[in-house]
Amino acid sequence: MGKFDKIVSHSRNGTESMSAERHRLILSLFEEYIDMYASRDDRLTAHFSDNFSGYAGSSDVLVTDIREWIGITRQDFAQVPGCIDIEMLDLSLQDLADDIVVATAFFHIHLPIPDEILSKETARLVLIFRYEETEWKIVHSGISIPYELSHDDEIYPMSRLKKRNLELEQIISARTKELAEANRLLQIQSNTDGLTNISNRRHFDHLLSQEWNRNQRSGTPLAVIMLDIDHFKSFNDLYGHLVGDHCLQSLAQGLAQSTRRVGEVVARYGGEEFVILLPNADKQAAFAVAEHIHQKVLSLAIPHATSPRGIVTVSLGVASVQPSNQQLPVELLRLADAALYRAKLAGRDCVHLQDDSSA
Repeated sequence: MGKFDKIVSHSRNGTESMSAERHRLILSLFEEYIDMYASRDDRLTAHFSDNFSGYAGSSDVLVTDIREWIGITRQDFAQVPGCIDIEMLDLSLQDLADDIVVATAFFHIHLPIPDEILSKETARLVLIFRYEETEWKIVHSGISIPYELSHDDEIYPMSRLKKRNLELEQIISARTKELAEANRLLQIQSNTDGLTNISNRRHFDHLLSQEWNRNQRSGTPLAVIMLDIDHFKSFNDLYGHLVGDHCLQSLAQGLAQSTRRVGEVVARYGGEEFVILLPNADKQAAFAVAEHIHQKVLSLAIPHATSPRGIVTVSLGVASVQPSNQQLPVELLRLADAALYRAKLAGRDCVHLQDDSSA
């Protein structure tokens, strides 16, 4: 059976009693044709009979001139010079007369280019061989496949395939960019506080760990400011949570505007509490930033009737350390939180620096 798994054989009387010798003959004629056609071997043109007739899948015109058919075959080979792959699906061999045999094949054609059109279509090829004088010749070749998209100068619809492949490349490129943008936005969303649109606690903790390691390598200090809105519960009780949300948003915007150096990050740490990360900042520099933030909040003049000033105020705790492998980043937060607690004990609306004796 050679390379084909499914072959139906018919003898000239219509039964499946073709002799093994005739079977091998017809199969060898067909295999020789397929091998030369798939490898784009020009010697195939010498196997056509002078009395040839045939039609190509891209045409509905019957060709009866052998020279014209040879031209079509060479045009085919020139259009697709690389070897093609014939994926055989079914094959029928017929022994019609001593000098006439037929092979009918069904297959997929795989061109040497990315192809999602032809490779999924089923082609049918009918070859009629006749023994002429001293050898078998091909007297008819007819291939049927929906190649109606081919241009007049094409055997295969190569221009359509190239256009489609270009379209697919453009679609893939667009989808890749869309996916990258979606991932970028998703990353931003996962790192952003939904209410205030600044960094959230998760993102801050990640950046704190990164800066801790970087400042440890560079031998520079790292500072944190923890900030809490004074009497925020009474603010919400008095004005309602929608106004409370607006207060948090206004404060977040003001804090973000107060930090302009590279690496400085403002985050909502939870509820009415905010935190500011200050790389390369010692205690004095961090305290100065905290004082500036304190005044910035006062300048917002957000009304708060039950506050001593009549406007929203904040308490701030400042801490700065030299990162080392003997400590964890959480220690810096602990120092800043302790300083914030002392600011609240001192009456709120002020800035307190870390207590080095508790470090």
